[in-house]
Amino acid sequence: MKHSFLSLLVMAAACSSPVKSDQEIFSEQQRKVLDPVKEVELEASLPELEQKLVEQGLVDVETVVPGVLIELKYSTTDNFFGKDVYGEHVRCYLQPEVAEMVGKAQALLQKDHPNLTLLIYDGVRPRSVQQILWDSLDKPDSIKPLYVADPKVGGLHNFGVAVDLTIFDTAADSTLDMGTGYDYFGYPAYPDREKQMLAEKKITSAQVANREILRKVMKEAGFHGVGSEWWHFNAFTRKEAGEKFKIVE
Repeated sequence: MKHSFLSLLVMAAACSSPVKSDQEIFSEQQRKVLDPVKEVELEASLPELEQKLVEQGLVDVETVVPGVLIELKYSTTDNFFGKDVYGEHVRCYLQPEVAEMVGKAQALLQKDHPNLTLLIYDGVRPRSVQQILWDSLDKPDSIKPLYVADPKVGGLHNFGVAVDLTIFDTAADSTLDMGTGYDYFGYPAYPDREKQMLAEKKITSAQVANREILRKVMKEAGFHGVGSEWWHFNAFTRKEAGEKFKIVE
């Protein structure tokens, strides 16, 4: 799992600190600003893709969300396409206000479950990366949108307003069991099919309960989920995203 040294330090500090209110935690997020000189030095050392993301106004989620963990699945081969399309890029970037919403979800989660933390699998997905995924999918173009957004049109990941994530249990040192892995394309991963999957014993009530923990904090933070992926949450509709932001290149 690709966790940054900063993530591990923050997580260790969080485990040894008293539980704070979500307002206290969120206030700390807002005060956590990098020194201007160090920020310039950091940007200069970033991989080219990340420098482009910063130039387009996106923020590194770890700089505003204490304790969040990052494991970009598209910086590994553990994804639907079996390809590492990010290379050196291992940090998660989002639009600033969306990163703040993730911070609210994290505060809500740790208020009720101090040993749990959000683990992000994907955030912004630049159009250049989306094109690689589109071209790699061995399906007719008419079918491809069922699996990945057309880069010409752009999906919510391409605007930096969607996030894929799960929950990590720091006490157990493992993710919560959600019934399927990330990028699983089948009914057991569908929130809309949970009753059916429970009846068919494809998933368990404990797995659904874990999903409910994630859905609850994400919904209260302003996100909405989708019917076919328990891990995917949007901060805005496609129309709203198009009005507020440009596709990230």
